[in-house]
Amino acid sequence: MTVLNDDSGPVLIVAPHPDDEVLGCGGTIARLTEAGRDVHVAIVTTGARPRFSAEQVAAVRAEAAVSHRMLGVTQTHWLDLPAAELDRLPHADLNAAIARIFAAVRPGTAFVPFVGDVHLDHQLVFRSCLVVARPRDDAAPARLLAYETLSETNWGAPGIDPAFAPTVFIDIADTLERKLAAFAAFASQCRDFPDERSPEAIRALAVLRGATVHRRAAEAFILVRAIW
Repeated sequence: MTVLNDDSGPVLIVAPHPDDEVLGCGGTIARLTEAGRDVHVAIVTTGARPRFSAEQVAAVRAEAAVSHRMLGVTQTHWLDLPAAELDRLPHADLNAAIARIFAAVRPGTAFVPFVGDVHLDHQLVFRSCLVVARPRDDAAPARLLAYETLSETNWGAPGIDPAFAPTVFIDIADTLERKLAAFAAFASQCRDFPDERSPEAIRALAVLRGATVHRRAAEAFILVRAIW
């Protein structure tokens, strides 16, 4: 797949919250970095008091650092916007924050959250990414894909919210274990099965997505735009 073997610039994963990038793209990140690609992760939000304690925030940042090292992430960018409160932020400010990351990284390919996710932060980040990634000059990413996030993408209202109907599948049979280990590094976010944020559920989704295209494991995406 061109996303994996081209040389048209770095890859950027935009995550509303730490761990979304691993849930949606962890196996793909590992494949990309193994292939020698530069992969940047932009974490849009950070928890703030009183909703989140300083200890919680520090713990999650430390977990993200470990997880990203395991996946070979080139650089992690923290935008430090308020978690679970992006709807209170002027949309122009969110656009500007994400635009700064796109300008700094200049990605050839960007992975973004899905607009139909139940979490409003995800919806707003998707919209801002589309604004920033408009193909108005040569700096715009040539490929834009939306990823799915367990416990967010699948809980929209059927027939009302957009449905996640993937059009791109990336084989992660060889990197699934790295994805699972990277998510396990987020100890504060891991849950026991049958919770969706459990290793068993993450593996099950990867196996299902893989079987859809006759692979042992895959991550699924919606192709928003591609310029070949």
